[in-house]
Amino acid sequence: MSESNERLNTPISTAELERRWHLVRRAMEDRKIDALVMQANNDFMGGYVKYFTDLPATNGYAFTVVFPRDEGMSVIGQGPLGMDRKLPPEGDGVRRGVARMMTVPAYSSAPFTRDYDAELAEKSLERYGGATIGLVGTGALNHAFVERLKSGRLSNARFVEASDMVDEIKAVKSAEELALLRRTAAMQDKCMEAAFAAVKPGLTDLQVAAVAEKVGHDYGSEQGLFMAASGPVGTAAVMANRHTQGRVIRDGDQFTLLVESNGPGGFYCELGRTCVLGKASQEMKDEFAFVLEARKFTMSMMKPGARCKDIWDAYNDFLRRNKRPEEKRLHCHGQGYDMVERPLVRFDETLPVGADMVFSCHPTWVTERTYSWACDDFLIGRDGVQRLHQFPETIVELG
Repeated sequence: MSESNERLNTPISTAELERRWHLVRRAMEDRKIDALVMQANNDFMGGYVKYFTDLPATNGYAFTVVFPRDEGMSVIGQGPLGMDRKLPPEGDGVRRGVARMMTVPAYSSAPFTRDYDAELAEKSLERYGGATIGLVGTGALNHAFVERLKSGRLSNARFVEASDMVDEIKAVKSAEELALLRRTAAMQDKCMEAAFAAVKPGLTDLQVAAVAEKVGHDYGSEQGLFMAASGPVGTAAVMANRHTQGRVIRDGDQFTLLVESNGPGGFYCELGRTCVLGKASQEMKDEFAFVLEARKFTMSMMKPGARCKDIWDAYNDFLRRNKRPEEKRLHCHGQGYDMVERPLVRFDETLPVGADMVFSCHPTWVTERTYSWACDDFLIGRDGVQRLHQFPETIVELG
């Protein structure tokens, strides 16, 4: 197997890719699945294709991976019409484990191209007409793409949901993956430090968030969300995306920032804090102290084998007992190649917590006068929980 090309940004080792392929193929054999099909169009929640190929989906362009149980992969991506290239057994250094690369200029904004990717997928699966095909990441698979596969030349194939099978493997991190997640957390600490050092009256929220993004790029980050908001102390400065980051920061304001970016190797963590260009109110400090207490309560239950529904129910009971609003969204979830990755600590998650999984935990609530939260990543070990970020667990007072 060819080693990776020097152009790749922090490539995963070929040995790690081979470890993943071996585990998945063994699971496919147990379930009598002949080939897997997955697709993504972004690298925020496109982790399946990255996991198999070490290549991200980007820019809204569909990136399709066909992963047979007994031969090399086929990949379908953006490019010239009709390009169909067989790669050498050792790969080309960029597309390791890939036997066939096909391209097509198809776009979700041009609906008449909706069948183009599926037509190439059919070609790569032509010998699997009566086989069992597993669909991975069905929440991301294009409807037109799947309909074409099921009604076209593969209509005699048996299609099954295979996401759970892959998730059980993907959620548990190897030593190499954990080392890269630690580097991502350390990078985000630097992003937050730089942003808080740069914040000052006269800058917009967007300009401060851009400081964090630039630091991330310096340490190997390729993609991320940098959500931010400022406002007077005594109001709720709820973080938001770039389109609503035009407010000019004033003396005495609070500023909230979420660094939700990937780092070296493409792994996501997330770090969130609030700073004040002056002094925080006592109410802000009291609410932040309770945020840490709530997070400590959650982490006390994050043990290998724990059921996510049980943690969710206990956490909401804890909030009710402390006269706080129940969580209705998501305050704790796995991370890796996906910004939000299973398991999700929620009522509807079936995948249990496991050792060597990484979780983001961000208890949050809003009042008329405060926006209270803290966000960090944690490693679930066999003997306890470890916080990966080192940024201080406090509201940072800058004045």
